[in-house]
Amino acid sequence: MDFDTLIIGAGAAGMMCAAHAGGRVLVVDHAKAPGEKIRISGGGRCNFTNMYCDAHAFLSENPHFAKSALARYTQWDFIELVDRHGIAWHEKTLGQLFCHGSAKEIMAMLRDLMQGAGVALHLQTDVRDFAKAPDGFTATLVKDGKATPVTARNAVIATGGKSIPKMGATGFAYDVARGFGHRITATEPALVPFTFPDRRFADISGVACPARVTANGPGFDEALLFTHRGLSGPAILQASSYWEAGAAITVHLAPETDFATVLRHKRTEDGKKALTTELARHLPARLVDHLGTQIDLKGRLGDLSDARIDAICSDLTEWRLTPGGTEGYRTAEVTRGGIATDEISSKTMMSGRVPGLYFIGEAVDVTGWLGGYNFQWAWSSAMAAARAIPT
Repeated sequence: MDFDTLIIGAGAAGMMCAAHAGGRVLVVDHAKAPGEKIRISGGGRCNFTNMYCDAHAFLSENPHFAKSALARYTQWDFIELVDRHGIAWHEKTLGQLFCHGSAKEIMAMLRDLMQGAGVALHLQTDVRDFAKAPDGFTATLVKDGKATPVTARNAVIATGGKSIPKMGATGFAYDVARGFGHRITATEPALVPFTFPDRRFADISGVACPARVTANGPGFDEALLFTHRGLSGPAILQASSYWEAGAAITVHLAPETDFATVLRHKRTEDGKKALTTELARHLPARLVDHLGTQIDLKGRLGDLSDARIDAICSDLTEWRLTPGGTEGYRTAEVTRGGIATDEISSKTMMSGRVPGLYFIGEAVDVTGWLGGYNFQWAWSSAMAAARAIPT
């Protein structure tokens, strides 16, 4: 079999690239169905992009690398594509856009686009012996024990990172890149819950509250969830992308509440009220009870000195916690790090070492925030490659 372009990986980036590359395109994946991460994303409704998407929301060794692709295929371009296919959507919060119905609508759209472009899709197929040839690339496709040789003038690696291995995630992209001399930056689970070895939050598992969480990066104001294993929720997932093992995180509980002003006012207005009763007006009661085992929250408001109020406020707004680790790739939504960008074109996503070889999506050292940013990187990097691939 001979093709203009071989795309390895039928996820978001791979399908988007295949639909727009032109020429004779073959997409290969070892999964039973394409777009499995699309299917499960956003609680089954696919948080397909973010209205506020730009390069500031991405982590990379080179923070400027993502700018070109994101600027040339924007969130508005993808929204227009979704609208054109009659998919209803809504903004949930913080610019996060979801399908009204199901993530399967995005999958169907991409499948329809590929079908319309005449793309060949081979599923439950392994790729072996991928290699550079004088006029392109060669590989052996293996399905049900049958081996089929394939040649292509261009090749796109879109197999993603290591996150969610139960869905088939592997280090294939890194192995290919490394084999051609590309450097791989350190990879870590990202957008992932924290764990604590002492199960210190088991007594308040299920409790959630607004919080600002910081871990060696920007603070994220979203929900914090206490679990049997540790900490989760959007604020934690966001901060996890910046966290380094052994470091502490800082939690600012109820960031919209000025505890100092509230407690001083209530001290005068209702001095007989218990401190814990007042705090439970602003924080979940079970959390207040838990905090009372860690810091002194006994007594009445009228007995609080300014110094003690300041100390309590510090405990509530600068709560330092040191996770034992994360839940790992098993539950991580994405992989931080990946194929270094120093030898990849930011305009075309083509390897600077191997002409005709492209790396797109999560496999590259570009990691977005929670909230549709990683899907937008998939769409944008895929289109950068698709537009550059000669046919």
